[in-house]
Amino acid sequence: MRGSAIDLRTPTGRRRARRTAVAAASAALLLPLLGAAPAAPGSGAPAGLQGAFATAAARYHVPQSVLLGVSYLQSRWDTHAGAPSVSGGYGPMHLTDARTAIAGASHHGEGTEDARGDQARAALLPTTTVPADSVLPARLKTLTKAAALTGIPAQRLRTDPAANIAGGAALLADAQRRLGVSPGTDPADWYGAVAEFSGADDRSTASAYADDVFQIMREGERRTTDLGQSVTLTAQPALTPDTAQLARTGLRAVSSDGTECPRTVACEWIPAPYEEFGDDYGNHDLGDRPASQSIRYIVVHDTEGQWDGVLNLIKDPTYVSWNYTVRSTDGLIAQHVKAKDVAWHAGNWYINAKSIGIEHEGFLVAPDAWYTEAMYRSSARLVRYLAAKYRIPLDRQHILGHDNVPGTTTSTIPGMHTDPGPYWDWRHYFELLGRPFHATAGSRGGLVTILPHYRANRPQYTGCTTAGEACAEHGSSELRLYSAPDENAPLIKDIGLRPQGDPSTIDVNDVGSRVSTGQRYAVADRDGDWTAIWYLGQKAWFHDPKGRRTAVNASGLVVTPKPGLTDVPVYGRAYPEKEAYPEGVPAQSVSPLSYRLPAGQRYAVGDALPGEYYYAVTFTTDSHRVVVGKDLYYEIQFGHRVAFVRAADVRLLPSAS
Repeated sequence: MRGSAIDLRTPTGRRRARRTAVAAASAALLLPLLGAAPAAPGSGAPAGLQGAFATAAARYHVPQSVLLGVSYLQSRWDTHAGAPSVSGGYGPMHLTDARTAIAGASHHGEGTEDARGDQARAALLPTTTVPADSVLPARLKTLTKAAALTGIPAQRLRTDPAANIAGGAALLADAQRRLGVSPGTDPADWYGAVAEFSGADDRSTASAYADDVFQIMREGERRTTDLGQSVTLTAQPALTPDTAQLARTGLRAVSSDGTECPRTVACEWIPAPYEEFGDDYGNHDLGDRPASQSIRYIVVHDTEGQWDGVLNLIKDPTYVSWNYTVRSTDGLIAQHVKAKDVAWHAGNWYINAKSIGIEHEGFLVAPDAWYTEAMYRSSARLVRYLAAKYRIPLDRQHILGHDNVPGTTTSTIPGMHTDPGPYWDWRHYFELLGRPFHATAGSRGGLVTILPHYRANRPQYTGCTTAGEACAEHGSSELRLYSAPDENAPLIKDIGLRPQGDPSTIDVNDVGSRVSTGQRYAVADRDGDWTAIWYLGQKAWFHDPKGRRTAVNASGLVVTPKPGLTDVPVYGRAYPEKEAYPEGVPAQSVSPLSYRLPAGQRYAVGDALPGEYYYAVTFTTDSHRVVVGKDLYYEIQFGHRVAFVRAADVRLLPSAS
């Protein structure tokens, strides 16, 4: 997606709806209120956030480890300067008031991109509208309830971390009372209350949430929060919760039968329709993957809309589709399209035919409409499961953001989406995947893996709320690229986005001169605190100072044009040669993008793939065909997006050579 913003409190509108920036006055309230709240002088209680957890635990008779564990799963103890998450959750306890987060339609609904990605049919627009005045579920209004339980005004619960923690403790204590369980100091006796705190309306989601909290408590955590304060949860490895309490919650049972999810998450089948209407059909294609064709990619999206509205859209047969959606509040996963079938989500038919798309409740241009830890963890477990099942490598050449998917032809490049954007925490996500990024070679390895520290890396962006205006300062997964080792030098040019050769901009949706955490590039040069890489056919520099490195050394395979060639074409899809198509299947044009890969430059290789095309333009599947050619392609990290080159045009080399 790409976007500017309007107030999320507006209940209707198109998918460009956004939360307005949080007022500076709210942020200013934070530190004084926090400093005033926790511990009495001379009490011996710790100060700051740690003290706020201790004070709230004592006041509401909730074990401190339970309070810390729940808060970590919600926010990792961060305050987000009083800004709400995508589901209207505030503060360390993610107390929800979703009146601040009712959003418009998903980013697929704008109509600027053919989500199917092959121009076989006109892009369809949804007929379903996001409900404007629907009754909010209880999970989206816990802040109101906390205000009633504590007597603390709602505004203070939003902006004062200590008050927010007290509100969360009151909710846990209330859940314990309603379950008929005596409050006590043993955290094992709080499993049911934790499950209730999730706000889930089914037993499976609530138990998955509670299991996560108790795993955190068993393992322990220590972290410096966004307020610069250290918070510690001491490990309790022998902790065994009383899971039988779940029966007291009265939550409905939801069957996960038919879903393709790991057992460690809550998963529900909410199907996207496969229906015929008029002379057309939607909103995905039936297939036989992986028997007919391999699944090589997982594409990470954000919804640009709130959960209930997005689920309404996926049920519309005239809309587009994706395979899974992950909910912000509790990590619930809804599956919509089977992995064997092809969802229309990436805007590139070749990638669609070989990928699984996962939407996450979130907003690209609203950095503080933050992704919860519960959502990150559920998503990571799903991706680990899918990667193991379909043998998808866990790296950034195969786990793509929608912003890494290439245009299919030169004309489609400007309309490609840019989600999940610079504020998705790829570093943390890959830690949860069990594949943390780290150096894999010495200084002569020939490649670098982009790896800034998320919170400390704060490049300036514009256009989050108003075109040209600065976005709020925020941690980012991305680095900016310059044409010389100087931050005053022009940015790298992207002729696909700007054919006239104008430099890139710092707009939050402009990916023409940016690299993202985990991506690998061939080293072109080094100069003091700067490193240059080959990028879009140019030497591109990023700041990489000693003592605060933003990339680590790596090695692997690279491609470069064969001797005698001045440059080679670059493609947005790896289609077969004309001779591979059987009778009745129209040959697809193997048309290059506007970019060229020049002699003397090298680009990191992600995969070797035969040319492949999935022919599926009819409702019935008898005419569907998977065409596999003899031409071999290499997937490369060419710019911010991946691309493909023909093996016949390039040499494959070790990066250190």
